[in-house]
Amino acid sequence: QVQLVESGGGLVQAGGSLRLSCAASGRTFSTYNMGWFRQAPGKEREFVAAIRWSGGSTYYTGSVKGRFTISRDNAKNTVYLQMNSLKPEDTAVYYCAATADFSAYWYVTSTYDYWGQGTQVTVSS
Repeated sequence: QVQLVESGGGLVQAGGSLRLSCAASGRTFSTYNMGWFRQAPGKEREFVAAIRWSGGSTYYTGSVKGRFTISRDNAKNTVYLQMNSLKPEDTAVYYCAATADFSAYWYVTSTYDYWGQGTQVTVSS
């Protein structure tokens, strides 16, 4: 069982930065692959970024490549999402998620077994 708690969301102007954190409970965090997803009002939840348990591989959706960076600190049971050059279209509730094995489907919501409650990110123009 893994419990996830996101933090770090807020209101920022376009071009600004935020760093989201996701703190995980449980001693097996280092064995889980982690993902960040987001959901804007009236839209489906979409993949943002993912990182393998070792931190050796990362994956991003095209719209955030070069702007967002996912990382993890297994000693702190925490995964991060550094978001730079934010745009109004990045406005959404951001969720972190965990799975023991995502194989090649890191971008699919049903791959993940555990989810946080979400943190709101609002980017003003």
